Amino acid sequence: MTNNDSHVQQSSTAALTLLALGVVFGDIGTSPLYAVKETFSPDHGIPLTSANILGGLSTIFWSLMIVVTLKYVTLIMRANNKGEGGIMALLALAFSAARDTRWRKVILGLGVTGAALFYGDAVLTPAISVLSAVEGLHVGTTLFDAYVVPIAVAVLVMLFALQRRGTEVVGKLFGPICVLWFVALGSIGVVHIVNNPAVVAALNPLYALGFVTGHGFASFLVLAAVVLAITGAEALYADMGHFGKGPIRYAWFGLVLPALVLNYFGQGALLIANPAAISNPFYLAFPSWALYPMVALATAATVIASQATISGAYSITRQAIQLGYLPRMNVVHTSAREIGQIYVPTLNWILLGAVVAAVIGFGSSSNLASAYGVAVVGTMMVDTVLTFFVIRWGWGYPLLLCVFATGFFFIVDAAFFSASLSKLHHGGWFPLTMGALVFIAMITWRQGRTILMTRLRDSSVPLAAFLESLMANPPARVPGTAVFLTSAWGAVPHALLHNLAHNKVLHERVVFLTVMVKDEPYVPDAERVRIEPLGHECYQIMATFGFKDRPDVPRALEQCKPLGLEFQLMRTSFFLSRETVIASARVSTGMARWRDRLFATMQRNAGNAVEYFNLPTNRVIELGTQVEI
Repeated sequence: MTNNDSHVQQSSTAALTLLALGVVFGDIGTSPLYAVKETFSPDHGIPLTSANILGGLSTIFWSLMIVVTLKYVTLIMRANNKGEGGIMALLALAFSAARDTRWRKVILGLGVTGAALFYGDAVLTPAISVLSAVEGLHVGTTLFDAYVVPIAVAVLVMLFALQRRGTEVVGKLFGPICVLWFVALGSIGVVHIVNNPAVVAALNPLYALGFVTGHGFASFLVLAAVVLAITGAEALYADMGHFGKGPIRYAWFGLVLPALVLNYFGQGALLIANPAAISNPFYLAFPSWALYPMVALATAATVIASQATISGAYSITRQAIQLGYLPRMNVVHTSAREIGQIYVPTLNWILLGAVVAAVIGFGSSSNLASAYGVAVVGTMMVDTVLTFFVIRWGWGYPLLLCVFATGFFFIVDAAFFSASLSKLHHGGWFPLTMGALVFIAMITWRQGRTILMTRLRDSSVPLAAFLESLMANPPARVPGTAVFLTSAWGAVPHALLHNLAHNKVLHERVVFLTVMVKDEPYVPDAERVRIEPLGHECYQIMATFGFKDRPDVPRALEQCKPLGLEFQLMRTSFFLSRETVIASARVSTGMARWRDRLFATMQRNAGNAVEYFNLPTNRVIELGTQVEI
């Protein structure tokens, strides 16, 4: 490598590290707004003594080291699906590694559970982050008390309303703002640590051990607050595909971790000197002249944290659609250059409604904190279990090593999750209810699609035999190309049967196109299409995409040209079959009757296949058929 190449690579890594600061670390970077306040809340019944403050800080520090640094940054980021991370990528990786059908069902259930809980996180992160930032107005004056919730709602409505414009322009500001945020966190932490250097003793893990064992049941309950310091850890893994492991690790060790630790210890030093600061130790750590600038900076940082979670929800939704866990939704690509920048209108407004309801319903960041941990730690537990299957069956490591490596993290996760469940009646029910609803929808859709495909396959005619019979006495052939999109390879599409029945013609060239999504993020262009000639100018084409690819059918057809099959879109008609599902009491599907009706409703309201496959609207013909399940 030349010196110039090395310089370019270093510049690229630095740029990616800066971008990662703005996208990946927004959630965990805003945790100091509420984590210390909730950890030392008088509601836990633990006295605010110097020893207990050191114990709480030590617990936060070692949680960051064990869960974030060791588990995610060191171990789980190695379990990537061709560079991609996140719960759906990990599910696909674990599912492909498993050979036993029974274990595959377990993995599938776990993966869908984790994905469903992620949506609870996607609602609560914007709610608690923005609300806790705006609550800084309480510190300066009581005049704004009645306006905190309305201001937070206004900020959130504006954020969601701007999603359709994309984040490309705003994204350039995210990195520098987050650098300023982390520098501010670390700087104010250093000031208070210098004033009370005894707080550094919290690095000793014995303080953490004493804190989580020395106060009876209260020690267990307080873990539900400590977990707030590690929310957002899953984002390090989920966004790995955008930035790579290197930049995320550089940002974590080089700026984020030091800034967080310094700020947490600085808040602890403040509490030792002034226990009354527990009302809001984050904002009270700053001098009075810096209060309102910090409220503004914190609001900007929490908007960034919210944006990262919202973008993550869009990404996981698209992956779930591609992998067959959710019905089609309209996915808008907001950037011509960056495939990851997408906008899902339906999901956007559902999330906004849920976030606003959470802010108004809970009313304060303290109330939201009770609900927050359940969703976050639930997803973390699923990540740990799925990682076991990957390193055991995918990497082939010895069983004892796999059990030890993941078992330790599972015990930590389980402790946090159990403590979070103690807050069930204080709001923990909210993300669990959301997760349960999403889980039911995802499982019903996947099982319903399997049943529907079986029904269609059982009633279909083998394609080769049908064409042989048809060509023995062929209908009139008309100029142009007809592309019949079909999910069943080797079977006659219903759209073709309807076209022959009503129009009595066949195009001079007929293509039966099946779109398949593999359990890997991207498929190389060289492997995109496979063509099988059937004779009489009829062809079968398999177009293969990854779960993060855009299923662009016209572009896939362009890639048939080097293989000897050229398409002119203005001479090509696309025929789609639209199945109208009817839940019938006469037909047994194996699902409960209410789930049959739910699936039928989801099928009727699924997004437009024309937009989903990027088909030219003036070249599409849809033909419907009814199917009873």
